[in-house]
Amino acid sequence: MTTPPVSTDHDEVVTAYRAYLRAMTDGDTDALDDLLDGGFTLTHITGYVQPKAEWLAQMRAGRFVYHAIDEKDVTVETEGDAARLVGRIVTDATVYGAHADWRLRLTMDYACEGDAWTALRAVATTW
Repeated sequence: MTTPPVSTDHDEVVTAYRAYLRAMTDGDTDALDDLLDGGFTLTHITGYVQPKAEWLAQMRAGRFVYHAIDEKDVTVETEGDAARLVGRIVTDATVYGAHADWRLRLTMDYACEGDAWTALRAVATTW
């Protein structure tokens, strides 16, 4: 009998990140609300630091529409109950009416709360 592979913190953080990306492309703001800490902020490429509630409200209003996200690479560093993920993605999105492919580098901080990794903040830059 074989035993299933043991999930590592690295794998769990990547799984949480991919759930975040999937919820974005699905437009599933309820799932995002669950995946993100109450104090979550998203720093846009413009430098604007947007609170979670405002970003989700703007997604619901159609100001941020994520059509597809192509993951290029991801790295994760963990220390105890904290993790930093850096992912490079190409995001096909319409933002405030401007449709483009956005080459983004997301740096995301996570905290392990109970048995789940929750995103505390995301900072988007270009690459």
